[in-house]
Order: sequence, then structure tokens, then C-alpha cells
Amino acid sequence: MPSTNGSIASTSRAPHSRLTTISSHVSSKPSKVVVCRDLGPDVMPILTERKDLEVVLWPEDRACEREWLLKNIKGAAGVLVMITDIVNEEFLETAGPNLRVVSTMSVGYEHVDLKQIAKRGLRLGYTPAVLTDAVADISIMLALMAGRNVNETMAIVREGQWPKFTWSPFAMCGPQISTTAHSPSRTIGFLGFGRISQATLSRAVSFGVTDCIYHSNPSSPPKLERDQAILKQHQPQLKSLRSVDLDTLARESDVVIVLAPGGEKTKHIINEEFLRKMKKHAVLVNAARGTLVDSDALAKALREKWIWGAGLDVIEGEPNISADHPLLKEPRCNIVPHIGSATFETRLGMATLAADNVVGGILGDKMPAELDLSS
Repeated sequence: MPSTNGSIASTSRAPHSRLTTISSHVSSKPSKVVVCRDLGPDVMPILTERKDLEVVLWPEDRACEREWLLKNIKGAAGVLVMITDIVNEEFLETAGPNLRVVSTMSVGYEHVDLKQIAKRGLRLGYTPAVLTDAVADISIMLALMAGRNVNETMAIVREGQWPKFTWSPFAMCGPQISTTAHSPSRTIGFLGFGRISQATLSRAVSFGVTDCIYHSNPSSPPKLERDQAILKQHQPQLKSLRSVDLDTLARESDVVIVLAPGGEKTKHIINEEFLRKMKKHAVLVNAARGTLVDSDALAKALREKWIWGAGLDVIEGEPNISADHPLLKEPRCNIVPHIGSATFETRLGMATLAADNVVGGILGDKMPAELDLSS
């Protein structure tokens, strides 16, 4: 049982939700690592069973309180944070000169002040790659939901209106991803064409997509060899793969999937101008960051039927999305609460990677996934 000061002088597998500090019995002083959320019985032992670490764990299953975090990071060599924990100048100054590494259990790092991290010569770990398949899965799921009017039609059942609904030949219909005799080609478009987009394309090809276009960072050099290899991999089903400008992405895509980084450079890149250029039967999917899509413009596009529908895993301002949000009023807007990585397998992988990163950073060893801050 915890003592009155909240510490446990052992490494036993007690319920982690009741742990605040787990200290090891060693003669030399262990390095302090602060963990902002319980990573579960499969991952916490990576940290707690090391005799060279003193683990200070936020004891509740909710976002770590800022006051608690600032109090406990003083003197820490490493901190393992979630995307809800802001790592800024205040955070780093409070931690002090012993800090060597910040490890975030996320792919995104908008909550981390990279300039401050680099200025202090600190290392930053993150968790890319392990969630590629999970986010690709949900991107396809949202595209299907948007095309097949899932939010709108499920409401008919949920609200008890199905018995009153009058069937007709084209009632509840929407555009499908796969090709037919009447629609012999289907173009999927990506904003950003990294690992997740490529995994999503692999899934979309199985549904009958025939062409792929994408728009990526204009400053990035063309990757013709990569694209040729991807096209060859998916032939003969996939007829073409090419990089295009934003205007072409909007005009030619039957499905636009947003999988680009967040930040000021991409804020509201999907705006009214872009949405007005899309096909009337096209759908928009955002599984990246809410800031890339102008919510008001998208609500207007759906309301005035410039596009068919939308599937969103992220919204600007989340999680503070109230019932009167304009997108929640649109029947053809299918929204889930940022669950792109929410599979048991993926979260376990992310947690493990975050723990390994913080250990590597504290010990001065190689980190499995370290963000390059040299540029």
C-alpha cells in the first residue's frame, strides 16, 4: 500500500492507478522520470523494474493536471507526456538542468515547443509508424461512412423513424468507392502522401480505386522512383499515380483524404475555395489534424451541397466541441472523437515506444524514434 507521502518502495505489480512514486533500492541515486499517464501492466515495467530509474507517475486516469506536473518535473531527467501536456518554456525552465529527454506518446508534436527543446540541447522522442495501419483503416472507414450516409441513415434507426420511412429506388443512396459499369474510374486524392496515405491507398485499391493523385509539401523534391514503385505494386488495378497542385486535387478527386501535418503552414488549407472546386458527389476525410480544415467552410459546403459528405476523426478546437457546433448540425458529416490510433495493438505499440524512447534518452543511448531537431 502507498505510504502517506504517496510513494512505494518496491517494483511489485500493484495496480498502477494507485502508484505515485516507485523507487528502486540502489546505492546510487536513480534518475527521475515523470510519467503523465499510466501505460498499463504490459508497459510500465519497462520503467518501474529498472533500478536506475525513479518513476513518478500521475496517479489518475485523466489528463495530468498542470499544477501536479510542474511540481513533480523539478529535477527530472526525463518526462513522458501525452498530447494533452504542453511542453513550453515554463515546463522546461521548471524541470531544470537535469532534463535530458521529453518523450511524447503521439505522432504529432504540436504541443511541444521544438525551438525551446533544441535551444536546450534536449532530445525529443515520438511514436511514428506504429499507428500507420490503424489510421489507414479509419481513413477508409470514414470515406465509406461519408459516401454511404452513415450518420444520416443511422439516425433514422436511432430515433425510431425507420417504421415511418418510405422506401424508394434511390432513397438513402450515396456514391460508392468501387467502380461499376456506370462509373468505370474512381480517383482518390491525398493531401500529404506519407506512410499513412500510402497504406490507405493500398486499402482503397482493394475497393476498386483506379487512379491516385496527391499534393504534398511544395518544397519537398519529387519522389518519382517511389511513386513508380507504388504504382507498379498496385497494377493493373491502379492506372495512374501522380503529384498535383491543390486545384487539381480538389477538382479531380472522388475522395479527398487529409493526412498532412498540422501547424500554421497548413492551417485551413482546406477552405471555402478548395471545397467549392470539389465534385458534388465527392467526400472529404480528415484523419490528420483539425486545423487543416476550416470547419465553418466545411459546414457551409455540406449545407449548400457543394460536396456529398465528410468523415472527420479530428476537428479544430477538439475536444471542446459542443452540441451546437456547426458541423454537428450537418447530417452528412460523420464525426468520431479522434480515435484513429484507438486499437489495443496500436496504443500498446505507442506506449512501448514512448517508454523505450525515454529510457534511451535518459541513458544517452539510441532512441527507437527520435525527432531530428538539427534543421
